[in-house]
Amino acid sequence: MKVSPSILAADFLNLGEAVDMLNASADFIHLDIMDGEFVPNISYGFPVVEAVARRAAVGLDAHLMTVHPDRWFGILAELGVGMISFHQEAAGRKTSSYIAAIHALGARAGVAIDPDVPISRLFPYIGKADFFLIMSVFAGFGGQKFIYDSLDRVEALRNEIGKRGFDSDIEVDGGVDLSNAAALKEAGATVLVAGSSVFRSPDPAAAVLALKKV
Repeated sequence: MKVSPSILAADFLNLGEAVDMLNASADFIHLDIMDGEFVPNISYGFPVVEAVARRAAVGLDAHLMTVHPDRWFGILAELGVGMISFHQEAAGRKTSSYIAAIHALGARAGVAIDPDVPISRLFPYIGKADFFLIMSVFAGFGGQKFIYDSLDRVEALRNEIGKRGFDSDIEVDGGVDLSNAAALKEAGATVLVAGSSVFRSPDPAAAVLALKKV
């Protein structure tokens, strides 16, 4: 299991130390980028992303929760972000062209959906997107409780990916911790995004490693 801890839950007064910890324990560093329009919240801007990128020794995984995600693909790629996901709800008919745009920048492209969006909305992009991001809470705020119906959604997507002969990553974001990580793995998830369960742990590095071992 790969783990991509979200720095949105980190102590921003000690962000450098948090990045160092993730460099030694995590597979990726998850960057939640919100615009206050697609979701009713704002996280942080590109100066923070740039600072994290300078210090990061593991891959960067950006999740765009924005109404015009394509505006930000170029700057993220320039900063060295290797995984860029955007919401299908925001992209609509432009989803395939957005995937192609991310690929043209040399990054891996991911398509995300919220819990109230039918999982079948992702099926047309199997074989096009490199990974899919299943939100197991509603995008926009950290610390929400895991929605257990997400397990069925992950399994349905994994089955459809297999039927079509692909092996795309499935990333799950929201309320992920040791109480549901094993079930997510069994359902077919390959990357876990964890925020509060890592950074609110007495030993964040140990929390990351425990998730990796499920």
